[in-house]
Amino acid sequence: MSIKIRLDEVMAKKKVSLNELSNRVGITLSNLSILKNQKSKAIRLSTLEAICKALDCQPGDIIVYED
Repeated sequence: MSIKIRLDEVMAKKKVSLNELSNRVGITLSNLSILKNQKSKAIRLSTLEAICKALDCQPGDIIVYED
């Protein structure tokens, strides 16, 4: 069981590049890449909120629990 970050899938669905999302959210490319590639151990709620706002989605679209 684990928490998965589906940022890649949401970005592809919305046709948003990593560079574009970085500019919209104000997060460095390296930090977004860490999050996107499942290397992150935590995410701030303010960061999640900014990503959701930029991608017009819900937190549950990005973060999922898999058994």
